[in-house]
Amino acid sequence: MIDIHTHLLFGVDDGPQTMEETLKMIEKAHSEGITDLICTSHAYHPQYNVEKPEVLKQTTSLTTALVKAGHDIKLHPGQEIRLTEDIIDKFDRNELLTLANSQYLLLELPSQTVPAYTVNIIHALLERETIPIIAHPERNRAIAEKPQRLEKLIRHGATAQITAGSLSGHFGKNIQRLSLRLIESNLIHTYGSDVHNLKTRPFHFGKGLDFLEKKRLYDIADLLLANNERILNDEPLLLLEPELQKPRKFFGLIG
Repeated sequence: MIDIHTHLLFGVDDGPQTMEETLKMIEKAHSEGITDLICTSHAYHPQYNVEKPEVLKQTTSLTTALVKAGHDIKLHPGQEIRLTEDIIDKFDRNELLTLANSQYLLLELPSQTVPAYTVNIIHALLERETIPIIAHPERNRAIAEKPQRLEKLIRHGATAQITAGSLSGHFGKNIQRLSLRLIESNLIHTYGSDVHNLKTRPFHFGKGLDFLEKKRLYDIADLLLANNERILNDEPLLLLEPELQKPRKFFGLIG
C-alpha cells in the first residue's frame, strides 16, 4: 500500500523533530502494510515552508539510512503546497514538487475558505498537464458548510484526497460524517494518512480502511488504494461510477 500524504521529514515543519522520531514513524508505517511513503512537508504555509532542495536532500538521506538498516520501505519526494495567488509563478520557476515526480500536485486550501481564484489555479495547472489533488477537503470549513464548493473544484478538473484519521473518527464525528458524504458523492479519489507523529496525529491508515469496510464500501476502499498506486506510477486516476459500481478513467476537466 502507498501513503501519498505524510509529514515524515524531521525538524522542518510540524512533523517529527528528530530522525529517531521519523524512523519510528516509518517502522509503524511498515507494520500497517505500507510499502511506499510520499514525503509531503508543508510548502508556502503561513507557518512553514519546506523548499524543494530540502525535501530532496532529506528524502535521499533518509533513504540511505533505511537501506543501511535493512528496511525495504521506499520514500518519495513531494510537498503539500498551500494555495496562493502566485503558485503558478512558482510552478513555472520549477520551485514546486509534484507527488513522486508525477503529474499530480498536492494542493492545500486555507483551512477556513475556498479562495475565489482557486478555479483559475486549477485551470492553469491543468494547462501545464498537472492535476491538483485537494488535500483533506473534509477539514476545510467552507467545504464543510457547503460541500458543493468541492464539487465545483472537481468539475473544473481537480481531484481530492481524504485523510485516514477523518474516516477513523480521530477528528470527531462531524468530520467523519462529512468524509463519508464526500466519498459517497464520488468527490474523493485518493487516500492518505497526513501523519505528523505517532501520538496526536498518527497514521490511522488501517483504521480508516476498516471504517469503509464497516460501511460496506469495499469497492471504494480498493479504488482509493489503486489510485494511490496510479499516482506513484504516474498513471490516470480512476473514478467509481455509483450506478455501475465499477471504476472508470478520470479524464480531468469534465464541466
